[in-house]
Amino acid sequence: MCDKRFKTKQKLNQHKQIHTTGKLYSCSQCEKCFKTQHCLNEHMNVHSSKYKCTECGKCFSTNQKLTVHRRSHSGEKPFECIICSKRFTLLGNLVAHSRIHSGQKPYKCLDCDKMFSQHEHLNRHMRVHTGDKPYKCSLCDKSFSDASNLQTHKRRIHSNRRPYDCRWCGKLFKSSDVLKQHVYTHTGAKPYSCRHCLECFTWRSQLETHLLKSHDEGTWFTCHICQKKFTGRCKLRDHVSRHEGVKPYICDECLKCFCTAGELRSYAVKHSNAKLLDWYAPKK
Repeated sequence: MCDKRFKTKQKLNQHKQIHTTGKLYSCSQCEKCFKTQHCLNEHMNVHSSKYKCTECGKCFSTNQKLTVHRRSHSGEKPFECIICSKRFTLLGNLVAHSRIHSGQKPYKCLDCDKMFSQHEHLNRHMRVHTGDKPYKCSLCDKSFSDASNLQTHKRRIHSNRRPYDCRWCGKLFKSSDVLKQHVYTHTGAKPYSCRHCLECFTWRSQLETHLLKSHDEGTWFTCHICQKKFTGRCKLRDHVSRHEGVKPYICDECLKCFCTAGELRSYAVKHSNAKLLDWYAPKK
């Protein structure tokens, strides 16, 4: 099925059940289902608190997972890349990172022949072909193909928490990626260059738009309702929301709804300005 190799026949047989359909073993405590009895047995340790973190109280199915978790409290990163000296908490993360230097991509999509450096990246990519979006937001019913995208969505749309601050101007951001892009405005960096004409851009989206318009390279995203074309999937998504009347972005202050995140951000400034005016207004 996947050419993965194992040290014992027992582990091979356990692995084979991953490729079979259905999850046969269910937990009597939380009704979570597993494909093997071994996985269920490990899961039951979570309910028995056998492997419990003394720092935060979180429980794990194996001692190995608890050991790895403890590094999140200690900051320990025992695995170091011999090329760039970057350190990692997990050996698997180091192995995956090393492929950046070697360029190795051993995992191939059988549908489009695209190659990947990590098996989990391949699994995530396969949802492009299947359309599977198993991660559903409990607040707005929006679904995602990747768990990290769901967490980012919750933080950006349904939370005011902004844990990432710019060391240049102190501005706060909801994600590290947005902060990284923002820093380019201070440094003047333009890390995205066109391989055809070597023109450089601050944003990846600018490069993608340039490739489409100037070199006819890439994919236009077409609205199925009015056939209007867009350079990015996000732009198309926001456009379709207007057709459908969907307003998933909700203001935390007054619960007013908007079609796009940009409209919500612009509107949120009104509340911020109002608070500032109230703060500086003379007290009676």
